[in-house]
Amino acid sequence: MSQRHLSISLLLANAGAVLALALPGMAFAAYEHPTNTEAGVVVHPEHFISQKTREQVKAETEAAMREGRLSFGESNFPIPPAVKGPGKTREEVLRELRNETQQEREARNQAMAG
Repeated sequence: MSQRHLSISLLLANAGAVLALALPGMAFAAYEHPTNTEAGVVVHPEHFISQKTREQVKAETEAAMREGRLSFGESNFPIPPAVKGPGKTREEVLRELRNETQQEREARNQAMAG
């Protein structure tokens, strides 16, 4: 094998490796660009191109809030339902639990299991 043939093969292999490594980064770099700072990225919101209107995003957000699909911070707990009316005292809840029938207890346990 000649030296020239080896160099061309090596050049093509290197170019392929560079493309394979660069393409995912290029797809990610829509509006976030890597930097050599502590943050690691710089965000350019003006580079972001949305595929949805503001009204569509607001409607999706409101639907997700109603369905409990939004998370708060790093937790994934659903949004608790809004409390309607004056709630119950601890004593009232304990009294209800003590007085529930076996059928009511099974239904409650099944609902909590998921």
